[in-house]
Amino acid sequence: MNTEKDFSPLTPNIVRALNDKLYEKRKVAALEIEKLVREFVAQNNSAQIRHVILILATEFALSQHPHSRKGGLIGLAACSIALGKDSGLYLKELIDPVLTCFNDSDSRLRYYACEALYNIVKVARGAVLPHFNVLFDGLSKLAADPDPNVKSGSELLDRLLKDIVTESNKFDLVAFVPLLRERIYSNNQYARQFIISWIHVLESVPDINLLDYLPEILDGLFQILGDNSKEIRRMCELVLGEFLKEIKKNPSSVKFAEMANILVIHCQVSDESKSTNDLIQLTSMTWMREFIQLAGRVVLPYSSGILTAVLPCLSYDDRKKSTKEAASACNHSLMKLVTPEDDEDDEESQTKSSPPGDGIPSKKEGDLNDSLNESQESVGFSNISFFTPASADRSAVTLDLDGIVQVLDRHLHDSSTGMMTRIAVLKWLYHLYIKTPRKMFKHTDSLFPMLLKTLSDESDEVILKDLEVLAEIASSPAGQTDASGLCDNSDSKTELHIPGGIRDGQPVMVGSKVTDLSPLTPSMNSYFYKFMINLLKRFSLERKLLEMRGAFIIRQLCLLLHAENIFHSMADILLKEEDLKFASTMVQTLNTILLTSAELFQLRNQLKDLRTQESCALFCCLYRSWCHNPVATVSLCFLTQNYRHAYDLIQKFGDLEVTVDFLMEVDKLVQLIESPIFTYLRLQLLDVEHNPYLIKALYGLLMLLPQSQAFQLLSHRLSCVPNPELMRTVEDPKAPVKDKRLAQPHIDYCELLQHFDRVQRKHLEVRHQRTGRSAYPDRKL
Repeated sequence: MNTEKDFSPLTPNIVRALNDKLYEKRKVAALEIEKLVREFVAQNNSAQIRHVILILATEFALSQHPHSRKGGLIGLAACSIALGKDSGLYLKELIDPVLTCFNDSDSRLRYYACEALYNIVKVARGAVLPHFNVLFDGLSKLAADPDPNVKSGSELLDRLLKDIVTESNKFDLVAFVPLLRERIYSNNQYARQFIISWIHVLESVPDINLLDYLPEILDGLFQILGDNSKEIRRMCELVLGEFLKEIKKNPSSVKFAEMANILVIHCQVSDESKSTNDLIQLTSMTWMREFIQLAGRVVLPYSSGILTAVLPCLSYDDRKKSTKEAASACNHSLMKLVTPEDDEDDEESQTKSSPPGDGIPSKKEGDLNDSLNESQESVGFSNISFFTPASADRSAVTLDLDGIVQVLDRHLHDSSTGMMTRIAVLKWLYHLYIKTPRKMFKHTDSLFPMLLKTLSDESDEVILKDLEVLAEIASSPAGQTDASGLCDNSDSKTELHIPGGIRDGQPVMVGSKVTDLSPLTPSMNSYFYKFMINLLKRFSLERKLLEMRGAFIIRQLCLLLHAENIFHSMADILLKEEDLKFASTMVQTLNTILLTSAELFQLRNQLKDLRTQESCALFCCLYRSWCHNPVATVSLCFLTQNYRHAYDLIQKFGDLEVTVDFLMEVDKLVQLIESPIFTYLRLQLLDVEHNPYLIKALYGLLMLLPQSQAFQLLSHRLSCVPNPELMRTVEDPKAPVKDKRLAQPHIDYCELLQHFDRVQRKHLEVRHQRTGRSAYPDRKL
């Protein structure tokens, strides 16, 4: 530096001392500057004061020489001390050159700059608040300084600045938030610690409402929550906890919608190997739970994003039990928000809404909703009090049904989806079909194939929930007609045909679109028959599914829907089945269910006494399909007490190809006759006079069996029949009919026998084609 240059009012001695490498000499020069400035203050000579500050800043603090910069810094601090309370008038000139030195490469100089600024701020106190942003920006850089002395000095300055902010009521939060939002994304641990400490301080100041600006910094806070430092995570958890307490106290002032997307993003773990991510997920899920409970229907537009985040967590194991429980609570609370009102058309909703302008979502909320959708991929609560802001009219909140269905469908298609998640997805679909059936049926055609495929799931519980959804689809009145034409009941191929006549004492008009059914027989829509067709097709393609789960699925359907409808429709479909082997297997399965399942008790009672046209029509429908399996047909006759017809059928067994499988089915039938289901049949053996054909039919089965355990069982049973001589009957045309089934006017048994012959001839032809033998043997059926 040129010492001969004119630096007045600074004397040459002061200039020389400021440029000295020794700290003590620079300190002496600072004391001289302090005296000089005090004189100018006393003279109220602001021009000279500004001139001194300008010289110290430009010629010293911003000099290229390191010792001169050090001298300039201590000189500026001396000016501030001399100015006292008047330093506020010159703060910009005092602070700017000092902050510039924060970026110096010399750590000693950065330390002196920190010391100088500390003295300036200590004198000015509240007057520095208009310059808070530049001070905060400089301090945030020093917080990450590698030199421990500089860091220590910055911490002292930081504490001083926090004290000033805490004491003052003039802090400009609006101007500060943009800087805070920028700095909060720093990856440096010390910078993060600095940011968190400031947020904690600002949050504790009563006059500063940082909650209004939480959407601006919430994402950054969750980023910091994933820091590797345990101390930083602890501080961040504390800050987030305080914010959540404040939200619960003042929900009316919380911008729930603006923060929903942020929580959705952080509820989704990108790297499960990091324990810090687990903490982020748990915390954000906890916040989400509180948001749903507090905000209520305000979060409905974000439902698809919330479900994207929540559903996978439901399949977590005990290692993430807390997250799983929070997710379950979110899922349960969100589901409760969906009501029948959400099934109304937009026009209907508008007619019930408040005057125009009320409750219309802001453009910002709409943008957040869009960004939420882009980011997409049971604990119960009772008496939850939902808060709905006045600006968000209930009717103005729109359920994102299309987005929800898309998320649910994606989880069903994903083979990696956990069992509990799949169950939750199906519960959601069932809930939506109950609450919003009209809108949901627009998605049924796209959901239907996957729902059918889900029947092959490994979990019984998943299959049960899946069946509940399918049953609701098949029986919902909303499926009767559909505006889009997807559910057209005029299609005869997808219409459930119910025989005409009397049903539970009420007339049934066949072919009528409106049928008067009994309360026990719910009306089925077009999807019912479609469901039955596709279910049988799936059984045909997946024989293992039929073998392992077929009976279970059909029994559950009989509970969810009316058993008569299930058996009537399946029998009708099987009558047209081209794969005769599958038809025989399916009939055998249905017959076993009919005879053994507790769920079919009412249907068995209905068939046991064919006293109405309805029961007779059902018997005839089942019979025609049961003809695919001769033994099943006989068992159906036993069930319906058509003993003479059973005897006639058994007489025809001699013309059939008796195979091992056939004999095994006869064996099973004998076992069934000894079961509780046929108790009434065994008791009828006591009445030999009125049941001769029952005894003949049983003896016919006995003659079919080889000398096996079943043979011994049936033989022993028949040996218990009293007075065998009464079995001999002479057919007299004039004698009264003793088999009460022969008096049934609604059944043409001759036609049924002819149908049995036709079906068995088809089976015979198919078997012969497989073996290459003649399809037309000499012996006729």
